[in-house]
Amino acid sequence: MATATAQSLSPAAREFVERGPQRLVIGGERLEAADGRSFETIDPATGEPICEVALAGPDDVDRAVEAAQAALDGPLRKVSPAKRASLMYGLAELIKANGDQLAELESLDNGKPVTSARGDIAATVNHLRYYAGWPTKIEGETIPVSARDVLCYTLREPVGVCAQIVPWNYPLLMAIWKVAPALAAGCAIALKPAEQTPLTALRLGELALEAGFPKGTLNVLTGDGTTGAALVDHPGVDKVAFTGSTVVGREIGEKCGRSLKRLTLELGGKSPNIILPDADLDRAIPGSYQGIYSNSGQACNAGSRLSVARQLFDEVVERLASYAREAKVGPGLDPETEFGPLISEEQFERVKGYIDSGVQEGAKVVAGGSPDGGNGGGYFVEPTLFTGVEDSMRIAREEIFGPVLVAMPFEDLEEVARRANDTEYGLAAGLWTRDISNAHKLAAMLQAGNVYINTWGGGDPAAPFGGYKASGIGREKGRANLDAYLETKTVWVQL
Repeated sequence: MATATAQSLSPAAREFVERGPQRLVIGGERLEAADGRSFETIDPATGEPICEVALAGPDDVDRAVEAAQAALDGPLRKVSPAKRASLMYGLAELIKANGDQLAELESLDNGKPVTSARGDIAATVNHLRYYAGWPTKIEGETIPVSARDVLCYTLREPVGVCAQIVPWNYPLLMAIWKVAPALAAGCAIALKPAEQTPLTALRLGELALEAGFPKGTLNVLTGDGTTGAALVDHPGVDKVAFTGSTVVGREIGEKCGRSLKRLTLELGGKSPNIILPDADLDRAIPGSYQGIYSNSGQACNAGSRLSVARQLFDEVVERLASYAREAKVGPGLDPETEFGPLISEEQFERVKGYIDSGVQEGAKVVAGGSPDGGNGGGYFVEPTLFTGVEDSMRIAREEIFGPVLVAMPFEDLEEVARRANDTEYGLAAGLWTRDISNAHKLAAMLQAGNVYINTWGGGDPAAPFGGYKASGIGREKGRANLDAYLETKTVWVQL
């Protein structure tokens, strides 16, 4: 373990990292990649390697899909709904018991503050517990059809083997967003974590076995984009669930369309956040600040486009800039850190390029700005705020996925709604107001799957999450995501 920030790990987290090259979890075993390949996972706070991780190839994908199908055909099919619920509750308790270790691994691998990572682990436990309540409540229907002497009823059955590809911004939580409904439905899974953040997914695979799930129920394949592509293309996969960029989502959607695989996509966003003239600024300004800069702006529903009533614009910008200038940016394992580094050098250069583009197009930097590289090898970007922004600028139209906010004034409700909707995305939108009439009126006008009023980013395992337009297909969370992992079979009986 070469990285310096890892020296502050607890014994449990250190033991996991230092036990040698991390292996795949397939069919209940920890295995090296079939071709022996591996890659380094990097500490984004230093740019130094943490450890070696197996890089799954096509042969490993074959093994994982075969193991998942074997579980479906055998022991998993024999697990009763009540037992399935019990196993899920047990896994939730194991995640909670190992929460400190998981939070430290997440902070080390992802860079986020360890306090934020602990919050993610708590949300992971809650999400799993919510779906653990569903297996005993999955019901079919008896249908009063018009034919005489016919009994017609439906069965709800697992969709089959599921390929689940998750992002690096909330590694374990996003994994459970997909794993939990699939387990509740009785599916078997091949989980592919992001190349940048494989560690907590591997630990999850181990904990699922410890909880007593049949071997092959949850297989974990670490690797790069070729691993994910092999999973999507595999004929033994019945459903694909992907969270990530809209560009990659379109490619996956095209492949699944040709093979007629079930598909769920949760993709990008360029979410508008609107402060109306009567807003409570003592709530709206801190809420808007967290709405964009939380997780260093690396969130699909980040409130990255701020529209402010013109008469409030100067005050809002100055107060936001003051918060941004005082932010503590540093390694995630430092307990004083407010915002950690970006995930990788690639993402660092991408965000830097957008900041430089904004300056070149004539926008004004009032906080932060292009990083100068004096960050000790880590991928740190200060919270950045632009004014003087036109809707046509790249920083106002394209998803940056970093701590960059553009602030623009507006005159009236119709104007701000039109500008807010002028985007290919539609994941989230928010508004701040004391006027309940305007709140409901604007919520109805905004084209987004999630609308936050006098808050930002609130959620619950029971509430559907997803987007309009190029922000995705289907919904995560709630009954909607459980249904995505179930097939409906209609049975006709002539009496």
